[in-house]
Amino acid sequence: MVRTPLTPLERERGRHLGLLLRQARGERSMAEIAAAAGISAETLRKIETGRAPTPAFFTIAALVGTLGLTLDELAERCAAVTVAAEAAPAEAGAAA
Repeated sequence: MVRTPLTPLERERGRHLGLLLRQARGERSMAEIAAAAGISAETLRKIETGRAPTPAFFTIAALVGTLGLTLDELAERCAAVTVAAEAAPAEAGAAA
């Protein structure tokens, strides 16, 4: 199976998702959160660093439950990246 390359927006959303999850983890260890969510610490590391920008739905569902977030809250915060990215080209065109 050949995977379609990710767009710059998808990669940016992945980096933002990782940042949000890292912030929600706070001082708790990566191993602790990963074990509680039923994933490997390496998977969590890849998500947090943006190296896995499109993790599986059930992986994210397990993580948000472990971190005390909701899927709605996470989706809303990640949508801000899409809105900002869509506004940037319009602002650049207006400045020209």
